Amino acid sequence: MPMSKRLGRGAEDEARRQRWCRRWGWGGQDAAAAPHPGPRRYRGGMGRDRVRLGTAGPADGGDALGRARGDRWLPTRLLTSVDEAAEYLDGVGFAVLFPAERIQAPSLWEAVAGADAVPFAAGMGPAESQVWTWKDELPRAGLAWYGKFVYQRASLLSPRLLAALYTGRGEPTDHEAFELPDEAHRVVEALMTGPLSTAALREIVGDRGRYDRAMVALQRHLLVTSAGVREYRTGWPATLVDLTCRLFDVGGGPDHSYATRRFLDTMVEATPGQLARTYRWPVGTARTQLDALPRGRHPTA
Repeated sequence: MPMSKRLGRGAEDEARRQRWCRRWGWGGQDAAAAPHPGPRRYRGGMGRDRVRLGTAGPADGGDALGRARGDRWLPTRLLTSVDEAAEYLDGVGFAVLFPAERIQAPSLWEAVAGADAVPFAAGMGPAESQVWTWKDELPRAGLAWYGKFVYQRASLLSPRLLAALYTGRGEPTDHEAFELPDEAHRVVEALMTGPLSTAALREIVGDRGRYDRAMVALQRHLLVTSAGVREYRTGWPATLVDLTCRLFDVGGGPDHSYATRRFLDTMVEATPGQLARTYRWPVGTARTQLDALPRGRHPTA
């Protein structure tokens, strides 16, 4: 469906517009009047702090940026299968699970339910159940990494982007190279024999707060991932955690150049701060990578 029809120019209310402004970086003008984004290519003259893909209109048009991101983040048809979700994630590289105000990133929810849908507005509906199920099925099948990473929120990474961001050797002992809380090392050691439920890992650590801090540290370095669920005869299924290196092909060394090009292709426009916050990089690293981007080439070529 064309983006102009998704917007419903005549009936669009102010609350929806403001939500899109915060989510996609929209400006204040009517989106229908903004120029449609042209071919994805790098454009010079944007200054040191901002890198942008070329557009057919003014370089600083907020509405054009919002339209470009909407066209980039929303699939032509809403996702209906886990394979379609995996293909979508391959195309955008990363996505948060559910949208949030001022978190400018694609979301799996919007790709499933549409840009206007509000998650959990009427409780756990079919779309919410679908997203909640896929967050477990995707990593279990090796189709996407899942954990708290992008903007420190529940998010998914495509296997290729994961490999480009992973800084370890792809071995179960990768955790030894990082300064982590003692509980984080204990979690990894417990996972050496196979995936364990979150309940079992919390019991091993012995304190929920310390367990949560351990998982934050491990996921920051992409060392562990959600790995599906374990069903029981009664009660809720238990979420499983496993070592990233056991489910995904990682350890070939980080590829900052690809990760940066992937980010810019998805975000259309980016600053070093945005890149740093998304990938958990130092701002200096993000700036260096953006400055090194070749001009006039497709970002993911």
